[in-house]
Amino acid sequence: MAEAFSLSLTPPQMASLSRAAAASSRLLPRARLGFSTSSSTPSPSSLSLSSLKCLRSSPLLSHLLHRQKTTSVRASSGGLGFSSVAAPKCSASDPDQLKSAREDIKELLKSTFCHPILVRLGWHDAGTYNKNIEEWPLRGGANGSLRFEIELKHGANAGLVNAVKLLQPIRDKYSGVTYADLFQLASATAVEEAGGPKIPMKYGRVDASGPEQCPEEGRLPDAGPPSPADHLRDVFYRMGLNDKEIVALSGAHTLGRSRPERSGWGKPETKYTKDGPGAPGGQSWTVQWLKFDNSYFKDIKEKIDEELLVLPTDAILFEDPSFKVYAEKYAVDQEAFFKDYAEAHAKLSNLGAKFDPPEGIAIDDGPAEAAPEKFVAAKYSSGKD
Repeated sequence: MAEAFSLSLTPPQMASLSRAAAASSRLLPRARLGFSTSSSTPSPSSLSLSSLKCLRSSPLLSHLLHRQKTTSVRASSGGLGFSSVAAPKCSASDPDQLKSAREDIKELLKSTFCHPILVRLGWHDAGTYNKNIEEWPLRGGANGSLRFEIELKHGANAGLVNAVKLLQPIRDKYSGVTYADLFQLASATAVEEAGGPKIPMKYGRVDASGPEQCPEEGRLPDAGPPSPADHLRDVFYRMGLNDKEIVALSGAHTLGRSRPERSGWGKPETKYTKDGPGAPGGQSWTVQWLKFDNSYFKDIKEKIDEELLVLPTDAILFEDPSFKVYAEKYAVDQEAFFKDYAEAHAKLSNLGAKFDPPEGIAIDDGPAEAAPEKFVAAKYSSGKD
């Protein structure tokens, strides 16, 4: 919260600061400036700024106000005096705008049924994290770098340009939300709105600033490697995730379809995908591929429906001894799956991120609990005639 302070200014300084503040307010739409003058005559005036939220980010005011000063400062050239001024706090994303953006994402989901691709977007932005690299943003992870064309062109990201385009109007509307936060907010909201668990998210991620900060290609998992178990462990262990988290996160394939023109895997269409919703086609892992539940594990285990997709990295979950323990559990216990998935998703969404403030921003009140099943669009992907 911004600390209240006052400045003693001459009229020319007052006019200069007023112009700068007005321009700054256009750059910082959530900042509120309160001016209080003791006289209309050209004599020293008092300027009171009690609610300016993000002063430190304005280049127009930086010549008058020094940021991050907690001790007394005096500028002799302008005669500006500060007494024990604490700098205003400015976070990477605005909590109110995050909440509003979430409501807009919910409306987007209702109209486009884009749950799967939004989940994938959040995952692929975070999934480049390398725990062995300390420097940010070179370590990869949830930093919004996936918005840049060079990273969108990575083979594993085929089609994700459509997800970025879907979210861009929301980002334009809420400029106080970083891309890194928006991608993770959209991913978690998509899971929850599809009937999945409430995910204990935090926000305040800082964005990578340019395409030169994108990770190199090859950090994301492949669907059909020669040794699926080794490959999954190579990729996810590099992120700092374990076998339980690998299996739990794999369960998100309960949503969505694989399109051969994007991934090289799957049928052009099946009886479950030929009518959409959204663009028809592709091959889904589950019958109701817009409903988040544990049917992914059930369907892989039963292997009775040739219309459903099973990739090598899916099948290995019931073949590898360590993976199988969790896959078998999730196939019969959806509550356990939801609990472990929510924890794993939240962990994934934080990988590599730099938070401002460091502790992050919470936009939910109270403990996170599994959301009741409320998604209605799943009826459109039932495969029924």
